[in-house]
Amino acid sequence: MDIEKYLNRFHASNHRDPSLQQLTELQRLHMSGVPFENLDVIRQIPIYLNLNTIYEKIVLRNRGGYCYELNGLFHWLLEQLGYDASLIAATVYRPNRQWAKPETHAAIIVQLDKPYLVDVGFGDSTILPIPLNGSPQTDVSGTYSIQQSGKDILDLVRTRNGESRSLYRFSTSTKKLADFHEGCVFNQVSPKSTFTHVDIVTMATPTGRMTLKDCELTVSESGEIRSNTLTDEEKRLVLSDSFGIRL
Repeated sequence: MDIEKYLNRFHASNHRDPSLQQLTELQRLHMSGVPFENLDVIRQIPIYLNLNTIYEKIVLRNRGGYCYELNGLFHWLLEQLGYDASLIAATVYRPNRQWAKPETHAAIIVQLDKPYLVDVGFGDSTILPIPLNGSPQTDVSGTYSIQQSGKDILDLVRTRNGESRSLYRFSTSTKKLADFHEGCVFNQVSPKSTFTHVDIVTMATPTGRMTLKDCELTVSESGEIRSNTLTDEEKRLVLSDSFGIRL
């Protein structure tokens, strides 16, 4: 695996002097350059928790992925760049106010002057590292903070349009990528998985986010949202021109 090719994939520079500024830039560029997507899941193409396979998909084939792929490879990159980074497991709180299968989301903790939650594999979420000490951080998608919800249990909370809700719950226990095998299989085959029903592709933009769900394209720009339904040919062009994905 080539660090320079990976960094070039999302137009980032090779800085081997870990800092919050550089980490923030890496996360922002990754989330605006590498889409979150489940296209292989829908097409029943197996996803394996193998970094070389994930690298080939994301870097050499210009694809995205879901949390295990995106955060798994980004975690590897951070370690190569000298960051003290560890994978963690989280339980997602779905928009329907039900908890997903426990600990089936992979995220990252990075230790700098203090610990930060870093996540390039959650889709509609912050492009900023979030400190675990509760300090709020605001970007174009909302205000985010980490709140204690129990002993050694933390919640990532977003406040948007006056409403606050947990996005997911986690502990800081270190995981290996292989520890997510059960979750990776579940999210590829279970009808209870969010990812086994329709195509989902989403990526941050400088002013918001663009999301393709099945044939519905939703674009958020500076708080304004517009949606339209695409034909099959329009969808193919959006995947190619807006997300850089050619199936």
